[in-house]
Amino acid sequence: MDTRTVTAPAVGRVGQFLSGIGLLFRGFAVYARQPRLVLLGLVPALITGALFVAAFATLVVFVDDLAALVTPFADGWSAGARGTVRVIAGLAFLGLGGLIGVLTFVAVTLVVGDPFYEAISERVEDRFGGVPNAVDVPFWRSLRRSAADSIRLVAKSVLIGVPLFVAGFIPVFGQFVVPVIGALVGGWFLALELVGAPFYRRGLRLPDRRRALRAVRPTAVGFGAAVFVVFLIPLGAVLFMPAAVSGAALLARRSLGDPIEEA
Repeated sequence: MDTRTVTAPAVGRVGQFLSGIGLLFRGFAVYARQPRLVLLGLVPALITGALFVAAFATLVVFVDDLAALVTPFADGWSAGARGTVRVIAGLAFLGLGGLIGVLTFVAVTLVVGDPFYEAISERVEDRFGGVPNAVDVPFWRSLRRSAADSIRLVAKSVLIGVPLFVAGFIPVFGQFVVPVIGALVGGWFLALELVGAPFYRRGLRLPDRRRALRAVRPTAVGFGAAVFVVFLIPLGAVLFMPAAVSGAALLARRSLGDPIEEA
């Protein structure tokens, strides 16, 4: 795949969405060409990835009990009807768990691996012309800002995830439409999380990220949705986290009008 073609400025929302997907592939290509970045990026993702895999596995083990807990009204139904509604409830729990789990994984991994991912993001930007007048933010201040902004984003995603969880009980719509909406919503929040380092480097905060990404929303959602789907694949979150950070640096540059062709 020619990632330069895929990530070229696109006309139309669909084209911009596909362009955003292409940024993840391009981020992977840039990251994979630098072996040191590979090692830097995998360490924190492996640490947090193991914890979140264990947490999701626990959810899978207890999902039947949770489904029964939220559907007491079905206790007196026939076995077939009761089983159907509880399967739907279980899928809704897994969907909500996947949405919150991916967003929380990214937030925690970015905090745990802040020095690693800051280095990856900075090296990617250097390849494309760097950041004129970059702001030197002390490590601990950057870490506090990153943690605070991530908590805000995860909290907001939970508030949005609850209505999606409820909608998951609607037959057909809940099993086919809600997952797509969840991936798009999750993609938007992932994009906001992942571009944190490039924006901090410019002295910009979370409100600035929102404004900049809104201007290229289809591209941002396309990028974030691609990351979201890849992270649902077993080991995908660990292997693609550094690529997502690299692609996010390119997304940030595009949203701010900086070049994404190598200098």
